[in-house]
Amino acid sequence: MSRNYHNPISWIPTVYFAMGLPFVVLNMVSVLMFKGLGVGDAQIALWTSLIMLPWTLKFLWSPFLEMFKTKKFFVVLTQLVTGAGFALVAFALNLPFFFALSIFFLAVIAFSGATHDVATDGVYMSELNKQEQAKYIGWQGAFYNIAKIVASGGLVWLAGWLLKYFGGVPGATDAVRHEATVQAWMCVMLVMAAVMILLAIYHWRMLPSGGAAAAETKSAGETLEKLRSVIRDFFQKRHIGYYIAFIILYRLAEGFVMKIVPLFLKAERSAGGLGLNEQEIGLYYGTYGAAAFVLGSLLAGYYISHRGLRKTLFSLCCIFNLPFVAYTLLAIYQPESGMLIGSAIVLEYFGYGFGFVGLSLFMMQQVAPGKHQMAHYAFASGIMNLGVMLPGTISGYVSDFLGYENFFIFTLFATIPAFLITWFVPFTYADEVKGGAAT
Repeated sequence: MSRNYHNPISWIPTVYFAMGLPFVVLNMVSVLMFKGLGVGDAQIALWTSLIMLPWTLKFLWSPFLEMFKTKKFFVVLTQLVTGAGFALVAFALNLPFFFALSIFFLAVIAFSGATHDVATDGVYMSELNKQEQAKYIGWQGAFYNIAKIVASGGLVWLAGWLLKYFGGVPGATDAVRHEATVQAWMCVMLVMAAVMILLAIYHWRMLPSGGAAAAETKSAGETLEKLRSVIRDFFQKRHIGYYIAFIILYRLAEGFVMKIVPLFLKAERSAGGLGLNEQEIGLYYGTYGAAAFVLGSLLAGYYISHRGLRKTLFSLCCIFNLPFVAYTLLAIYQPESGMLIGSAIVLEYFGYGFGFVGLSLFMMQQVAPGKHQMAHYAFASGIMNLGVMLPGTISGYVSDFLGYENFFIFTLFATIPAFLITWFVPFTYADEVKGGAAT
């Protein structure tokens, strides 16, 4: 075993890159893929939201991962399964019932990806002490976000380039354009498959074990009892009903908008969209949007550290939700200027990065503390994901019924509950600021 085998730099960047890729591909990139293949907005929004459910429910099977093998085993296994899943999606795109088959394979990838997240975090916490965890947390976050840039920017841009390469240029017949779209997205899915399998091979050699199976866990029944205890303690927390409502409502408008925005950007202008191609969307999201997200997150951290979460939470909620005004204006005026469209996406991603930090810290500092802090934070995160997923499942139907312009106006009204509940949300634990830093 080489001395670098357990060096965190040799595995943290790559394993968290592998964590981010499938999530972004399923959550956003697949939306654009199905749009290009002629699937309706309502069906896209419904099914690409439902397949994200494993990231909400992963806490239910996470205790069982402690009972068998090592955490490394599950990391490598799920990366292989995810790679195989993307290859199957690629081949399914040529079949008559491609949408149903693709959704099925993407659902398998979602379960594999959620399991991968649990095992990866387990390796991180098992192999690193508290000092090392703090030291490398920046690497973890950076490469997870690099995965977002690669997926939402690079892969989407690649799909657009391949579409033109295979003959799907303006003026081509519908049949030619459809065939070119199929070939382009097949290539993208095969690239994803290759990347995940190569990462699995690398981590088979370089990833530390994360510890053996837990010896103190005697049976599945015992593990289930521990899980029931964790859940019971969570719902006995002070203000927990209010906190659950807060976690869900904070991102309510985002839940409606998340699936519709890329569909709106790609839809023809005659249908109320902006008529962008995949290369333009990839550029705006993967370059400008990603940079704005990172900047917003960093600035929010300094902002909260100087004033404290209690004093800043409402302003964070405002910044998180107000960028939806930009999309409303885009839908009303349908500008052709790339600068205006890119600015709206930058505003949204900056607001998202800035405001999301507030919700994350609230869950960490007000919801999670207690006997089962790590498990309760995971539980709160699952509730948060569920709160985004549920409006996402119906967002396509609402958009089809109202049209893009009225839909984005509707989402402005959907921000009102977030403002109200944030203004009145109680704090269980003290939020003090000493010497210019929150404690």
